[in-house]
Amino acid sequence: SHIGLFAVIICRRDSNDRVVESLEVVTLSNDVPVKKFADQNKLPVHVWPLGDLQGRFDVGVVVSFGCLLREGLINQFPCGILNVHPSLLPRWRGPAPVFHTILHGDTITGVSIMQIRPKRFDVGPILHQEIYQVPDNFTADQLGATLAAKGAQLLIDTLRTLPERITNRREQAQDGTFDATPKISTSMSWIVWEEQTCVQIDRLFRAIASRVIRQTSHVQLVVIVLMTGRGRIPVPGSMSYQKESNTLAVCCKDGWVGFKAVMLKKRLSAADFYNGYLHQSFQNRSGPPNWTFIQVL
Repeated sequence: SHIGLFAVIICRRDSNDRVVESLEVVTLSNDVPVKKFADQNKLPVHVWPLGDLQGRFDVGVVVSFGCLLREGLINQFPCGILNVHPSLLPRWRGPAPVFHTILHGDTITGVSIMQIRPKRFDVGPILHQEIYQVPDNFTADQLGATLAAKGAQLLIDTLRTLPERITNRREQAQDGTFDATPKISTSMSWIVWEEQTCVQIDRLFRAIASRVIRQTSHVQLVVIVLMTGRGRIPVPGSMSYQKESNTLAVCCKDGWVGFKAVMLKKRLSAADFYNGYLHQSFQNRSGPPNWTFIQVL
């Protein structure tokens, strides 16, 4: 969801260390964290859309704003409108760059400060970039929080030398190679055991854990713990309870992944699921159980 931050700023032009002389905040609604922060810090707040700002501010800044900006509004700021984007543009343009960074296993990402172009997202010239190496096993939430802090500092650094940054701005590639990434949707959370590997399922969990509950054709599964099962692999989708680690093991394309909980009508631990469903099925059936009877849509 968009946090809806549009800051309008007057930059100081004297020799003192202070960068911002005046700051006002624009939000898409009154029900966003940015509005609460602005109220707590006594910052003037405006709800979108904006009226005439001609001559009042030097530069605008948008972060996860989610609205296309018209040329007339951008031109009201002598230094234009900047965007803080959590990727190394032009890679991962669009509304979910951190999600796609984790999902695709990128080891390097970063933050970009760019100028907004009218009626298009994430295609404007780059003013400043900083590279960041993605730690192993980072979730999208952890990466997002880290890049947010780095982005704030990079924005201040950019504002300190804004005229020079604008003069030396670098245009992005416009050859269509880096099209905008899609928004996060529930459909992205479906696991197809026959097609997805241990690594892919692990990345999916770390990318989408706090946004969309993972789903499969059998059950909704949460809290993935990657396992190292090797050797002969049974039919993908087969389940086994590992008592020693209290983990529900599910076979996927190239091995096993382990789950600490299963979401049916309520959240069940792996042990509860085994005792209530898996153990009973193995007692009453010969061969692998058919789990479609506990399908959750």
